[in-house]
Amino acid sequence: MRRVTLVVTALLAACGDFVTRDRVAGPAGTLAIDDGGKDGLALVLVHSLAGTAQQWAEQLRHLRQSRRAVAFDFRGHGRSDAPKNGDYTIAGMAADIAATVDSLGLDRFVLVGHSMGGGAALVYAGMHPERVLGLMLIDPIGDGKQIPAAEATSFLTGLESDYDNASQAYWTSIAGPDSAIRERLLSDLKSTPKATVTRVLREVMKFDPDPALARYSGPKLSIVTPHNDMAFSLHRLGKGFPHQVVEGTGHWIQLDKPKVVNAALDEFLDNSVNSEQ
Repeated sequence: MRRVTLVVTALLAACGDFVTRDRVAGPAGTLAIDDGGKDGLALVLVHSLAGTAQQWAEQLRHLRQSRRAVAFDFRGHGRSDAPKNGDYTIAGMAADIAATVDSLGLDRFVLVGHSMGGGAALVYAGMHPERVLGLMLIDPIGDGKQIPAAEATSFLTGLESDYDNASQAYWTSIAGPDSAIRERLLSDLKSTPKATVTRVLREVMKFDPDPALARYSGPKLSIVTPHNDMAFSLHRLGKGFPHQVVEGTGHWIQLDKPKVVNAALDEFLDNSVNSEQ
């Protein structure tokens, strides 16, 4: 059945159209997707912890004027199922990316990831470097090995003992100056199950990006806040790779500064990705 789906998708793409889907089967449950735009090179955008595909709304609107753009809700987020196998690892999130692109018949594409989604995007790119034409990361998670164990334990213990207050305080501290966006982010947080937030954060605290960075040598770009331009940041690891620091924004740069992110996407596609095709 999967082979038939891929064949039909390819035939329609050859005719200048493609199959749009609302849901796909993931490795741990059904995944809700948002697929649209023009035929041609596709971009796949993956959200952060306690986010949804809708946090990419401005980017999807911009990209779909000339390209195909796909976003989806990770397991345990938004309209997607909680993982039946209880797997909230970053590798599990990368498997959700794999299920989405395989179901849509996307052989080669550009991958864009925010925060935890940036870590999952990197892991996927490391596993399938031949399929990822470019990797753009928006304030991604960093090297969990550099987080002192006592600091991580203290943070996670405090979060689980007083979840509502601690989680909302943390999200507020990393949100930007726009009060409407901050309230939206807190609403998304409250809509995300506690188990998803706490278990994924445990995985973030021990994330090891080194293997994936070593395996993926394609074009990379990080768009970060000043707080994410440190030794633990992905663009500072190994041989390093290009980055752009955006001032006056919170962790959700694509919400606070959508025009900046859209312009960076266009430049990345034009200057880095097109040369790879």
